[in-house]
Amino acid sequence: MGSETVLGPDEPPPFRIVRANGRSAYLLTCDHGGKLLPRALGTLGLSPIDLDRHIAWDIGAAALAQKLSDALDAWLIIQTYSRLAIDCNRPPHAPSSIAPISEATPIPGNQHVSEPDADARRHAIFQPYHDRIATELDARESLGRTTILVAVHSFTPEFRGEHRPWHVGVLYNRDARLARILLDLFRDESALVVGDNQPYSVSDETDYAIPIHGELRSIQHVELEIRQDLLADEAGQTEWAQRLVRALVQAEQLLNRSQ
Repeated sequence: MGSETVLGPDEPPPFRIVRANGRSAYLLTCDHGGKLLPRALGTLGLSPIDLDRHIAWDIGAAALAQKLSDALDAWLIIQTYSRLAIDCNRPPHAPSSIAPISEATPIPGNQHVSEPDADARRHAIFQPYHDRIATELDARESLGRTTILVAVHSFTPEFRGEHRPWHVGVLYNRDARLARILLDLFRDESALVVGDNQPYSVSDETDYAIPIHGELRSIQHVELEIRQDLLADEAGQTEWAQRLVRALVQAEQLLNRSQ
């Protein structure tokens, strides 16, 4: 399969931009926002029910990110295609980049992906998405604009039979400056169960956006994970967008005071 055949000329591009001229210091990414599959990959052997599950995308994340973008006047990029085609928050060399199994579900179309076919998916989907983020960050740097990177994700209420109590997870790796501020702000809301690098943590082996676009550039950054049942409808998405906007505005003020 050549890279030109992964996405046909009439298929959607691998990302969409919201508020291209956003004036906020915040720059938002949504690596798992879409659940489309390229026509060339068919259904990867999965049922429509499976392709609507968390294994295919971060449920509610794109809607939440768009509300954040609107409220903050922030530049946002949303990845269009399912993480099952290629995961845009995994290093291309990672085994989970093109996952043969997601959670406990085998992905038939990912069982025997050749190196040329994996490269074709990367060139068609992964690389354009991250190149566009890099282009935006380069442009902001050349203008002397402050940038704060926020990666927006969602997580399942239950994983392999275990209940996940957290409402929001604040994820970071080497640089916890913004994460620590947000953890304190969220903990001020007594009703919230806040995850400190829970239910996931960031690493070079399991993540791409934060290590590459945040850490390597030495810009402030954080990954936010919201539990999916809290984003199940527009009311929940709006409630969480308002909560996150309050925290992010306060966090930016606190960051500015500390500089």
